[in-house]
Amino acid sequence: MDTGMEKIRLGIVGFGSMGLNHAKAILSDVPEAELTAVSTRSGTYVEPLRQMKKDVQVFRTAQELYAAGVCDAVLIATPHRQHVEQTMQAFDAGLHVLLEKPTGVCTAEVRRLNEVADRSGLVFGAMFNQRTNPVCRKMREIVASGEYGAIRRTNVIITDWLRAQSYYESSPWRATWKQDGGGVLLNQAPHNLDLWQWICGMPARVHAFCGFGRWHDVEIEDDVTAYAEYANGAAGTFITCTGETPGTNRFEISMDGGQLVWEHNRLLLRVPQTTASQFICEYSGGYGKPEVTVTDITPQEDYPKHAGVTRAFARHLLYGEPMVADGREGLQSLMLANAMVLSAWTGRTIELPMGDEDEALYARMLEERAALSRERQTAGIRIDPSASF
Repeated sequence: MDTGMEKIRLGIVGFGSMGLNHAKAILSDVPEAELTAVSTRSGTYVEPLRQMKKDVQVFRTAQELYAAGVCDAVLIATPHRQHVEQTMQAFDAGLHVLLEKPTGVCTAEVRRLNEVADRSGLVFGAMFNQRTNPVCRKMREIVASGEYGAIRRTNVIITDWLRAQSYYESSPWRATWKQDGGGVLLNQAPHNLDLWQWICGMPARVHAFCGFGRWHDVEIEDDVTAYAEYANGAAGTFITCTGETPGTNRFEISMDGGQLVWEHNRLLLRVPQTTASQFICEYSGGYGKPEVTVTDITPQEDYPKHAGVTRAFARHLLYGEPMVADGREGLQSLMLANAMVLSAWTGRTIELPMGDEDEALYARMLEERAALSRERQTAGIRIDPSASF
């Protein structure tokens, strides 16, 4: 679309540490957007905002911001439980939406949100900033090409999401089923879940083991080990945790004729002289392996992160250029998170995509736990918004 505008008027709903981080990115790296308004109940970060841009309007609630008519679009960065309702309200007000992860806390409500987005005719984007990483885009391109054959195994281990107890005590909504709606799978790992399915496709089923408050004084999961199976018979593992140090950040994709390994900011392509299937059938020596060529194929391109997503969103509104991620795609990573937790709660394997019964069961079990949530006391801690990136 070509609106004739030079910039979109963008508001931020939920101006906590994440909102402040987005404001910095918009003001420095998104020339297609003008930050015109924010909504915040606490007002904690208003003064730092005023130091960057004095003429931004500040509202107490999202509803007040929506009604003011000072924005064309909003970036929603509130606690997870508010995402679906506030996005629907924004659509009702005629505003385009860029929504922080996760798009909701359970798949049933996100399906309803996606239906509302379809009917609205408005633009719905998701803040999956790690899709702007050139390494991830390269991995997706290689897998999709089929050059190295079908996937045989995927392994994601992301255990360097260390969080101190003070992190969970920095805000009353953190680490409770009632307000947060989940733990590491909903807070830290949505990006990794999104990349896993974006690059490799969705598994056909998953079985998971979760530790709830294993390493912290919290209700939610802070340790997850999941096993997945794909429709073609391939296997996968997904391991994440907020209680380890130094931890590991590694993503492996093993294909019939090659392997991708992403670790320590390097992407390696390991290619055997003979594919696994051919070697298994033809090699007559019993023991043995084909020789392997290892090549560093790490792209040397810029990684624009959050600003890249916001800029693409703005350029989509102004010129019709592609977004980084459509908001409807948030259903996939959320489904993986819900399925893993439901598997841990019930002790059974969850088929994907989740059926209506499992989606309803997850929503019901979540609300049962939310009803028992403890009131969290905060420690009055202010988190550096750049510390998570």
